[in-house]
Amino acid sequence: MSKRVNSVSDNLVALHNWIEEACSNGAVPVITGMNGDMDTVGSAISLAASNPNMMACGLHLGRISKRVCRELSAPFKKISDGSDLPNNLGGLIIVDSASQSQIGIELPKGVPKCIIDHHESNNWQLSNSDLMVNMDVSATTEIIAKYLTKHSSATLTEPVRKLLLAGLITDSGRFKHNTKDSFTTAHEILHDSEIEYASFVEWLEASEINSSERGSLVKGMQRAKATESGDWSIIHSYCGTLEGRLAGLLLGIGHDISLVSRSRDGETRLTARASKNATSQGISLAKIMSDIAEQIGGEGGGHAGAAGWTGNVDRITAESSFISNVAKIPRGID
Repeated sequence: MSKRVNSVSDNLVALHNWIEEACSNGAVPVITGMNGDMDTVGSAISLAASNPNMMACGLHLGRISKRVCRELSAPFKKISDGSDLPNNLGGLIIVDSASQSQIGIELPKGVPKCIIDHHESNNWQLSNSDLMVNMDVSATTEIIAKYLTKHSSATLTEPVRKLLLAGLITDSGRFKHNTKDSFTTAHEILHDSEIEYASFVEWLEASEINSSERGSLVKGMQRAKATESGDWSIIHSYCGTLEGRLAGLLLGIGHDISLVSRSRDGETRLTARASKNATSQGISLAKIMSDIAEQIGGEGGGHAGAAGWTGNVDRITAESSFISNVAKIPRGID
């Protein structure tokens, strides 16, 4: 029977025991989600630093992750499929991915795997030798920070602390969608470090956008339309790149939800953001995206305040499904 545990302490002990056994049997790749965001990449590299038999790897590095890894000289191996993994595997660790399809590669059969995740929904099929560590936290880097603090404190070097903090900050929307425990985790990461928080955030958010990308964001803003969907206000648009950034900009206008779509090579992607007010009054974008996947196919999930969906239907159909699902949700009282 596959192992699932509930309490934080039991989760961390089970994770430590699984890692110790797997690493004693061979190499253990720590595989990231294919979006390559800072949470998945920071989690993988930080955890891999705790044991010489572990290696952080994945299909892709996102824009911020690539810059952070370069400037911190953080080790990360890009892989294109399962054949790029070592032959002598003791196990596989997958971080911050709610299903195998979210890592973008086929995993070798029969190898024990450990899933470390914080999404509300997941579609992993577990075998007898597998372990699921899923905690109600704002970012997977919180789980890794807790694990390293308890079981491998020597791993918490300045670069590792920066990777963990970067993942926590970006995935919680700079603590707009965090749990109370996130502040405790951030304090533990910063404790006894030389990291100056304000300067670190400024460094983390300093990103270069070329003129073409700026033009895409401006056009996306110009295309934006406001829609009332039941008790909720949605502002929606479409663009060809930087959907997450556009969704964040649109949400700043003051609507409950922002939705940005992109269509490319027959595939449509939805990216949504919700205000803290909206999530506290009943909106869960993760559930909405999962419901869309059940209704029209594709794959969807994420967090209450930030989620996405990908599938092979046209953009208008996908947007309409999102808007109609939002309309079904009654607005509660915070």
